[in-house]
Amino acid sequence: MLTFISLVFFGLLLLGTPIGFALGITAVLSLAKLGGISQLPVLLNPGSDVFIFKMVCQRFYAGLDMFTLMAMPFFIFAGAIMNKTGITHRLVKFSNVLVGHLRGGLAHANIMASIFFSGMTGAAVSDTAAIGTMLIPAMVDEGYDKDYSAAVTAASSIIGPTIPPSNMMVIYGSLMSVSIAGLFAAGFLPGLLIAAFLMIMAGYIAKKRNYPKNPRSNLKEVLNATKDAIIPLLMPIIILGGILTGIFTPTEAAAVAVGYAFVIGFFVLRTLKLNDIPELLYQTGKTTGVVFLIIGSASILGWVLTMERVPEAVAAGLLSISNNPHVVLLLILVLMLIVGMFMDIAAALIILGPILHPIAVNNLGIHPIHFGIIMVLSLNLALMTPPVGACLFVACGISKLSLEQLTRAIWPFIVVVMIALFIIAYWSGLVLLIPRMLGLA
Repeated sequence: MLTFISLVFFGLLLLGTPIGFALGITAVLSLAKLGGISQLPVLLNPGSDVFIFKMVCQRFYAGLDMFTLMAMPFFIFAGAIMNKTGITHRLVKFSNVLVGHLRGGLAHANIMASIFFSGMTGAAVSDTAAIGTMLIPAMVDEGYDKDYSAAVTAASSIIGPTIPPSNMMVIYGSLMSVSIAGLFAAGFLPGLLIAAFLMIMAGYIAKKRNYPKNPRSNLKEVLNATKDAIIPLLMPIIILGGILTGIFTPTEAAAVAVGYAFVIGFFVLRTLKLNDIPELLYQTGKTTGVVFLIIGSASILGWVLTMERVPEAVAAGLLSISNNPHVVLLLILVLMLIVGMFMDIAAALIILGPILHPIAVNNLGIHPIHFGIIMVLSLNLALMTPPVGACLFVACGISKLSLEQLTRAIWPFIVVVMIALFIIAYWSGLVLLIPRMLGLA
């Protein structure tokens, strides 16, 4: 069955079928094969209890019937509103004031802005588009190479789904019944570690190429930039503070984020207009619909894999190679990195999560929150790697570079992010420090 599923699924992808439909078609054909060819008349009879499309609808609905998934469209909508209000300029200015005096200052400001921006959108592609549109041309004008400017932007954008709120963490927590608040708390230090590694590499390249640096900002400039940035920076503080203190759930926090974004856009900054709302709702619905189609379709396929005992087979295969937990974890990391390079990261998370989570937790003794962070980060890395890295394509569109040019420029950043990933994977104390302090792990 696994061979059949792989051939159908990857065959559909090669034909250019969208990932959600490829998963759904594969699931339907797998259900038909599971029932047996001789049972096709029964499977295709609408009056039958095992009518195949009745089963598809039931499993599709079951995959989406989770209260916590309601947080996703709210977070997407809140991020879209905040992006529309023009807060990107304020965050970039604030970041430049903090680190612009370092060699290659705009590159460091780019990375720092991604840290702040991640607390509002939780989406890497939005980060690339918002910050890249502003900073890539600015960096080129100040003497930075275009490929370097685009590479820094694409690489730093993966911080977005790492530092909460994170849509990937919402999906993982919902499917694996892991505390979303715990995952959010656990994402802070890994996100900052990745940012630090990126800044080290950016600084090394900047020094080697003698990129410019800005004069150190005086106290007045720092205070002015801080005053301008405090409004957008309050949003992640309100969201995460409310979740971690138990004032509201992640789903309620997402709704609060939308309300806060509305107030800021309409009454404080006054850059949001009523006629902007339909377009923002449309974009939110479009993004949410794509993700939910993938989740529902993957749920059907996941049920088929479970019926065929594929998770147990994968676990037995990995453990037959070695009984050393460190070696098995290394194999899992390699598997996720390879799969992420060729598959949508949400689909990969939904398909691999139910298979790998029990292995990691039950066989390797990894804490569920720690493994959730490992999965999210390893799949996030695929956003900046060819051939299907979404952030790469957005950066290519902004910079007008080819994928080959940008790939050559981004590989040093891929290396340092991989180093950070392996540190995070094997140092559970770093990941679980904040959740344990807050009683969430």
